[in-house]
Amino acid sequence: MSRARTAVLSVPLVLGLLCAAAPAGAANSAAPHASRPDTPLTCRGRGVDPDALVRHRTEVVIAAPLRTVWKIQTDVERWPSWQTPVESVQRLDRGPLVKGSAFRWTMPIPPNPSTPATSLEITSTVRQIKRDACLRWTGPAVGEGLRIDGVHVWTFTRVRGGVLVRTEETHTGAQAEANVPVATRLLREGLEAWPHDLKSEAEAQARADAQVGARAAAR
Repeated sequence: MSRARTAVLSVPLVLGLLCAAAPAGAANSAAPHASRPDTPLTCRGRGVDPDALVRHRTEVVIAAPLRTVWKIQTDVERWPSWQTPVESVQRLDRGPLVKGSAFRWTMPIPPNPSTPATSLEITSTVRQIKRDACLRWTGPAVGEGLRIDGVHVWTFTRVRGGVLVRTEETHTGAQAEANVPVATRLLREGLEAWPHDLKSEAEAQARADAQVGARAAAR
């Protein structure tokens, strides 16, 4: 079997992992709203790839302060502590995320009938950012015989009850486009999981912070 054929057969598994593999039921609990490709998200006027065939958008309300949600999402080196599928993250610069910041992160890919166990390496570069408001990064995901180019946008808005987090992502590349319905479905499953994990982490931290504040006030 050729390398290209192997890559095409393995792409559904890789796409499912690219955004973080969703646990059973995560899609329903993480995002009550369906994908809306007709109204793309933007950060400082830039959005996802308008020509991409593989795309998904979702959103969730997180019952936590905006500063907490933003800090957790942008502290990329701590992603492995709350996103199980993320194996490692390495910042390629220092300090808070700014335009031009880059980070390299990996996800393990288990063996399957077409490919051996390996790791998917994703190099993301922040293209647009506005503190407490939005993020947009781009970059390739590379594995053995595989390359997927992604564009990912996040927006954060204070609403009653917490923070409305919206996210949209597109994938391009020969492997991603080999089976668009399957690639889209698996992107959707993965992308729904990320806000779900962010919600769990941020709300847990908000509860912990509230308990600390209550104890301090009682002294």
